[in-house]
Amino acid sequence: MPRPQGKLMRALGPWLTFKALTGGIILAILVVFALFAPLISPFDPNKQDLMKAMTPPQYFSGPYFFGTDHVGRDLFSRLIYGARISLAIAGAVVVISGVVGVMLGIVSGYAGGRVDFAIQKLVEVVWAFPPLLIAIAILAFLGQGLVNLILALTLQRWIPYARVVRAEAMILKEREYVVAARSIGASHLRILLRHLLPNLLQSALVIGTFAMAAAIIAEAALSFLGLGVPPSVPTWGSMLADGRAYVSTSWWMSLFPGLWIFATVLSINMLGDALRDNLDPKLKRSGGRK
Repeated sequence: MPRPQGKLMRALGPWLTFKALTGGIILAILVVFALFAPLISPFDPNKQDLMKAMTPPQYFSGPYFFGTDHVGRDLFSRLIYGARISLAIAGAVVVISGVVGVMLGIVSGYAGGRVDFAIQKLVEVVWAFPPLLIAIAILAFLGQGLVNLILALTLQRWIPYARVVRAEAMILKEREYVVAARSIGASHLRILLRHLLPNLLQSALVIGTFAMAAAIIAEAALSFLGLGVPPSVPTWGSMLADGRAYVSTSWWMSLFPGLWIFATVLSINMLGDALRDNLDPKLKRSGGRK
């Protein structure tokens, strides 16, 4: 009889890879920073001290680990609080766009006919607009704000979910267990929720992981342009915008926000690769997992 420890190791084995562990550790550290920012942050992120303006990084030799910006605000504290905004916005965008995209995709693929035609025409119309430009237009019209920013980033990001889920739903609805459920009188809603949706969540999860990284980059780009959240809220993109005028004299003002964005996106992409390798049945059958 196999030991419980052996079963646990076989279950965890595919996830104990370099990509999964490295991405998971980096992302876990950032999540801890975001959740416990008031406890970890050594300073108020908006506290100004012009006497300490543009102090170079002191690392472990002084209170300003990553230095200060042009008005004397501690960069390390602002980076920690910026993680809250970036991860919260990215998470909200992924959840909202995922729910909308999966629902539209599964209905489109299962119903077919005119319903499928109407939803796909909606996809084509929305997909025709460049995502960053439509986000800029929405924020320019509605103004700055957390809700408006999430709305602007969500408006087009449901489409990848809808297209992938639709294609898989068209295949799954012809499977024997779906035909059998339909033959015994199961309602369409029951078939969608009990037989199709559970088999589509894996693909949606992989898409959502990569979409989260893209949302962080988009939020940073909009904040860099001054169209994100209000200036009083510290974000990595706005910190990059503040540092671009001082890049030749105070390099740390742009370097460290850029590195945090890079590390966050890299960790999420590594986790996405690990999820795809372990959840994609085609890769499992072909031996393509690494």
